[in-house]
Amino acid sequence: MNPKEKLAALLKQMSAIAAGAKASNRDLTAEEIEDLEAKDAEADELREQIARGEKSAALLARIGGQKSESEPAADAPAGERAKSLGDHFVKGLNGRSLKEPGTIHVPEYKAATDTQAVGGNEGAYGPLITDVDRSFILPKRERLVVEDLLGDGTVSGTAITYPVFGALEGGTDFVAEGGQKPQMHVGDPTWRTDALGEVAGWFKMTDDMAEDLEYVVSEINSTALYDLAQRSEVAILSGDGTGSNLLGIRNRSGVQTHAQGDDTVADALFKGIRRVQTATGFSADGVMIHPLDYEALRLGRDGNGQYFGGGYFQGQYGQGGVLEQPPIWGLRTVVTLAAPQGEPLVGAYRAAAKVFRKGGVRVESTNSHQDDFTNDKITVRVRRRLGLQVKYPAAFVKVALRPATGE
Repeated sequence: MNPKEKLAALLKQMSAIAAGAKASNRDLTAEEIEDLEAKDAEADELREQIARGEKSAALLARIGGQKSESEPAADAPAGERAKSLGDHFVKGLNGRSLKEPGTIHVPEYKAATDTQAVGGNEGAYGPLITDVDRSFILPKRERLVVEDLLGDGTVSGTAITYPVFGALEGGTDFVAEGGQKPQMHVGDPTWRTDALGEVAGWFKMTDDMAEDLEYVVSEINSTALYDLAQRSEVAILSGDGTGSNLLGIRNRSGVQTHAQGDDTVADALFKGIRRVQTATGFSADGVMIHPLDYEALRLGRDGNGQYFGGGYFQGQYGQGGVLEQPPIWGLRTVVTLAAPQGEPLVGAYRAAAKVFRKGGVRVESTNSHQDDFTNDKITVRVRRRLGLQVKYPAAFVKVALRPATGE
């Protein structure tokens, strides 16, 4: 059964579950909800697999159908939006060769939604072409989603000036007709200016490699763009603010800290969630946690030996499907190496912080760098500019966990 047939069968099963509940005039049971969530995640993977296959076939057809250096393929209309950074760069060549003298510039790349050019779950990389470089097998890449948790914006200058708010004083209340209305206000905010930072890198390829445009696409998408996104994620979460680095969320003044004490890890995280709301009124919407900290939670069992998050074949007590990374306390849970071990970060991410981007991701190439021309090499550079705004530091809580005992 091919991916499209699998997807159709899966959607039919999901519709049957929903139709059964509707026909009985009842809400979905907890087991049905868990089963639908697992099937929905599987459906997303199948959609991505189908998209990759279609993209690969279209790219092969387009490149194979080129008649000359100046004549584009018939199935690649000029107005078609590129679906990945690598595809955008190759399309921007307009028939030129990477081996021509000088530096080749193409317009800045922005993803189809113009919100997440790097990082994230929903099409941030476009369909990844992982099967075109047949000389080796590319490793599976971790999905980077820290920017998906935050708000987003654009900026035209080189810095962002904004107020940092403290606790709300006073508040609304019921009053009699003609009575004095109560005051509410936030104490004088602290104004802060954060400069934009540039994340960039470069890699080299030989002239022979550059002749294979599929290889160029795969290197940009699967290596350079991934590393660019990974570096951005680390800076947004834990940047130290020195030099041109961003000052990350965790290192902002006013971020709360909650010690685990005698609580379990799960209880300590819940108390961190509560502190977000009691300090700011915002509801926490995400948890960033190191893989080893998440492992201890994921492998937790009840008195009957059943995994709290479901087993490796089925959910608890054989009910529902398997969730690869069940959310903690119902919050969006991001398991990432960018989070320091022993200190998960709970927060109201979208309400309290925002990532600003200036332009999109830029890709440029030249054979005039150092001795590239005489050594038949080409240098490719990728870069992006971004800044971080945190208006409500108290909406984030660093949960300090006890060191693992090794039990």
